[in-house]
Amino acid sequence: MRLEPLAERHIAALRECANDPALWDFTFAPNPFTSDMDAHSWLRQAVDAPHEWPFAIFDKQTGAVAGSTRYLDMTPAHRKLEIGWTFIAQRFWRTPVNTEAKYLMLRYAFEEWNAVRVQLKAEAVNSRSREAILRLGAAHEGTLRNFRIRPGESRPRDVAFYAITAQEWPAVKERLLTFLGRNLYSP
Repeated sequence: MRLEPLAERHIAALRECANDPALWDFTFAPNPFTSDMDAHSWLRQAVDAPHEWPFAIFDKQTGAVAGSTRYLDMTPAHRKLEIGWTFIAQRFWRTPVNTEAKYLMLRYAFEEWNAVRVQLKAEAVNSRSREAILRLGAAHEGTLRNFRIRPGESRPRDVAFYAITAQEWPAVKERLLTFLGRNLYSP
């Protein structure tokens, strides 16, 4: 798979693969792909947001858009960032797509951007995402209760936080390379 900086040319394919209620059940935001207007609004917000760097995720074998992800809350002074807003079409669930995307993002964050911390988070009720984050090798740091209220809802949601630190990166990298096949991304 490959990551491309998110652009207007990705909207139609993202609408096709991500306009699926199952992708948005446990997210903070509602499905942004139900209409062209909402999809373009989502794109503008993603591309124009300060301290964020959004990507489209492609399956290299088929050329299909598999989803999107981004760096966010990029804080150079503290050398930390978050990887989030990740969504992947159901047909790519339980495939190497998420692992490979996260590997590429983590490798860049730690080895090029010189991060000391990469954070990930998921709604506490989203066991699928939480398991995927743990599978990467991130450490669960805690669950913040009543952390936020989803737009259009009145019930607060709990959010689980995870992180990988620079000291942990070499072991996490080895773990991910094992999952992906050692020769795939060896420097």
